[in-house]
Amino acid sequence: MRTVLVTGPGGAGRTTVAAATALAAARRGRRTLLLTADGIPGFPDGTEPTEVTDGLWSARIDSGEHFREELLALQDQASAVLDLLGGNRLDGEELTELPGSTELALLHTLRRAAEGDWSRRGHELLVVDLPPLREALALLALPEQLRRYLRRLLPPERQAARALRPMLAQLAGVPMPAQWLYEAAARRDAELAAVQALIEDRGTTLRLVAEPGPAAEEALRTARTGLALHGLRVDTLAVNRVLPRHSADPWFAELAAQQEKTVDRWYEEWVPEAALCEVPHLGRDPRGLDDLARLDTTAACTVFEAAGTGGGLFEGGGLASEPDGRSPGRADDPWWIESPGAPDGLGGLLPGARIVTVPPSGDGEPVLVWCLPLPGAAKKDLQLVRRGDELLLTVGPFHRIVPLESGLRRCTVSGAALTDGVLRVRFTPDPGLWPRTD
Repeated sequence: MRTVLVTGPGGAGRTTVAAATALAAARRGRRTLLLTADGIPGFPDGTEPTEVTDGLWSARIDSGEHFREELLALQDQASAVLDLLGGNRLDGEELTELPGSTELALLHTLRRAAEGDWSRRGHELLVVDLPPLREALALLALPEQLRRYLRRLLPPERQAARALRPMLAQLAGVPMPAQWLYEAAARRDAELAAVQALIEDRGTTLRLVAEPGPAAEEALRTARTGLALHGLRVDTLAVNRVLPRHSADPWFAELAAQQEKTVDRWYEEWVPEAALCEVPHLGRDPRGLDDLARLDTTAACTVFEAAGTGGGLFEGGGLASEPDGRSPGRADDPWWIESPGAPDGLGGLLPGARIVTVPPSGDGEPVLVWCLPLPGAAKKDLQLVRRGDELLLTVGPFHRIVPLESGLRRCTVSGAALTDGVLRVRFTPDPGLWPRTD
């Protein structure tokens, strides 16, 4: 199943474009499911997938209902501890969702679509209406972060000592973590792993929606770095509410000219790595399926095709256009490792390494270079720290803890440089840890 995650700066019309994208795919014969937390005129309001029209289903994400169900279930699981502490149980009617519940509800719904009961309905395309851009980036990073927290706080290997808990509880004089806690952690980890797998899947891409203007330019420029840091691939930049050009009204013509300048810059910045789709302004807010269909049929989508064409820009198929996955800049792995030849043991430890010419270090030892594309990053905003088998990366407002490849764990960091939008971290093999062949 292919997945399209739709987001963009607030107020750009991402929910409308998400619905129009889903409808466009369904009209071209693909069984499509749309997930959204916002109401869409003409669409059902239920939380279970409901057919909208031929080939198109939609479901609303109800964060309040999910919050109540999760908290009541946790209360039941922890009933023994609550009774010991003399706690009073909460009723569902008195629960009000807390900040963050919307994101957790969305992750839960994504899991159902990925491997739960919804996944067996045979949908070919999943379109997800995400929160605004900054919140969406934090949301998409959440499964990886939460799984790391769970592994640190409740290591799975500690379950081997569960038979000793009653004795340890008597010696310590305090209750030990109950088995249900580890079981709940394992269940949550499995659910988060399913969502993380969907986000990282090769068939999952982002569709950015922006209304052309200076504010959107700045937001997208900043977001490009965060997208690259988390390995997220943009398939299309949907430029929404594009005004007609060549108006006789001076005021209207000036607005259209400003939009045109922004769109021209976006062509330079985003194509060919992503398609650019200009969605015209209808002169009013879209209402119903007919207006959503008009957005698709009147959209001008430009894609880059490489295989068998000699390259170039080509008109695509509206909002349902799917750019060629083999286009430049779309490697299977967004990060790569360069090595000077093949040091002993490299083949087994770094099977995905690209063999290139890299100047050796001063003592003649081979150097491995881990390359992380970070377009738009500035040296002054970049922080890089190695801690154990992880690399702690901070780029402006974005932060990620990246596990090192097995081969790089046997190396020491010997330097780093940010050049032409690519961070290159130099690793020198540690003689005490690198495999020996003599």
